[in-house]
Amino acid sequence: MKPTDFDSPIPTTPRYSRTEEPIQPTLPAEPLPVSGRLLTPVTKVGSLCPCDKHKDVCDINCCCDRACSEEVALFTGCSVDTVSGKKQLCSNDVATYSLESRIDGYSELQSSVRKETNYDVFCIQSQNRVDGLSHPSPALPTDSNFDSLFKEFTSFIFGSEENGGPVAPAEHQALSGYQWGDVMVTAGESGQRGMFWLPAPCVTADCVDTSPAAFLKDQSSRCSRRVVLKQDCGSLLALKMDTYTDIRVFAGKTQDAALVPVEVASVILQSVDGTQTELMISGGENLNPVLLNPTVCANVVLKVAYVTKYNPAGEIVNVTVSLVLGFVREAALSLEQEFHITFFQEDGEEAAIHCSGNPGYVVGLPLVSGTRTAEYPLPAWTLDFPHLDLQTAQDLSLTVVVTGIARSVDPRDTVSLLHSAEDQDCLQGPHRRSPVLFGLDSVSGCTLRLKDAANCSLVLEVLLDALRGPNHANFVASFGNSPLDYPLDWIPIESNFNPVEAQSCSIPLSLHLQIEWTKYGLLMNPQAQIVSIKEVIRTNTTSLDMLSGGSSILSIRSSVAFVPVSAAALPGYRATPTINAKLPFDFFFPFV
Repeated sequence: MKPTDFDSPIPTTPRYSRTEEPIQPTLPAEPLPVSGRLLTPVTKVGSLCPCDKHKDVCDINCCCDRACSEEVALFTGCSVDTVSGKKQLCSNDVATYSLESRIDGYSELQSSVRKETNYDVFCIQSQNRVDGLSHPSPALPTDSNFDSLFKEFTSFIFGSEENGGPVAPAEHQALSGYQWGDVMVTAGESGQRGMFWLPAPCVTADCVDTSPAAFLKDQSSRCSRRVVLKQDCGSLLALKMDTYTDIRVFAGKTQDAALVPVEVASVILQSVDGTQTELMISGGENLNPVLLNPTVCANVVLKVAYVTKYNPAGEIVNVTVSLVLGFVREAALSLEQEFHITFFQEDGEEAAIHCSGNPGYVVGLPLVSGTRTAEYPLPAWTLDFPHLDLQTAQDLSLTVVVTGIARSVDPRDTVSLLHSAEDQDCLQGPHRRSPVLFGLDSVSGCTLRLKDAANCSLVLEVLLDALRGPNHANFVASFGNSPLDYPLDWIPIESNFNPVEAQSCSIPLSLHLQIEWTKYGLLMNPQAQIVSIKEVIRTNTTSLDMLSGGSSILSIRSSVAFVPVSAAALPGYRATPTINAKLPFDFFFPFV
């Protein structure tokens, strides 16, 4: 080796991006603060060094070792090139170390600390425990320490550090509008603040009146009450219409928020036999419950539906309520009531279209159904066809028949079956219905009294409406999110029933829906697709007396079954390669 090889001095001060000494996390000696933001962890990745095995001694090729300030020039590589904090955090610091070769042949350390984003959906937004990245076993709650633990872990307001630093409780409460899940605040007659209650069942089917309604959370509930007509008809508040209409809601959460009164949109009176009639409200009607006789109470609230309109700031603009009033008989075991509340934005659509999958159906969600709109012709030159010249379309006077699908925005307004109930008469409506849920087979029905089946043609129409449902759909979406403007993605409901071909006294005895579905797409993530739906209606071929077996009651049944028709996956192989080789014409010369 020549003497000139040692002319260049060895660099003694490498370029580190971090020079502070490691700060070890310490456990808090005092209880955590009771307000404000918790402290951030003191551990820094720039001071961590996993490969530093010996204290105050340089470990070979350990680029983060502080004791290797002189030996780093002779390193050939870094045994640890990245040091990161808790990888479960959504955003954490990562220290990187690398070596660069200088012109004289020695190594020079390059180090930096950067932010790294974790795109995992279950990442931790902020790690703000005083004890850093370690999590000691929490204290078990007991009767003596429960109150202290509750205050310790519920008195903080957590927020993202990208939102401008700590968030004070006063700033959080100063937001004028409601946020998702907030309980709406009401004002009583004397000005006291309360909550917006929406009765709902709890452990049992009995109504719990102290169930709060949450902002932007559509809710539907059905519960029952046990009433004694003589005592509760005129005194029980849950039966009165004013209990659900005389409500004033604060538009926001601030003290000076405006009061929004609940407006009555409609009142429907339901007769004893289930017939409903809308009442024209003029303001002077007395609709309080009244005891007509010892066994019947009229004007009882049976159904309540709230519609809440809000603006983009989260402030309530308008609240309307629709009610159904009816009769309660003493013979009934309990009074059943329904309660609904929906929300929609002021400047947006009044109701959103609900899907049952994206794209394939999800088990347990209702089928997406609709009806075909009217067909109407349009000139072809008004539509966009890529292979049709405008002048040619005008000269030939071509027309195109345009069709579409219409569906209800209510997810419950779909293909449905009768809801099984005790002593449900097929001819006495209205009937409770249950939507057909994808992947779930079900059977239900009603009873038909033979003495009411004298008029066959009338009974035929009533039974068809009871089995199919009012305004029944004739198309079902093949996927859970099929668009309305793509009719090819909608499957017609095929039926074997033709009223014209039916006998003079032929009535439907059962309705069965057979839905065939398959798995579409990749094996790793198959999507459920409906390929066909058939409606099978069975009618009587003999007299009703023979079918009933001498009884005066005949059972009418409705059912649905989902049949998987997916073909078994077959392994795919490439075609066997063929040899396309040509021998020279004189290869077998002189034998041939």
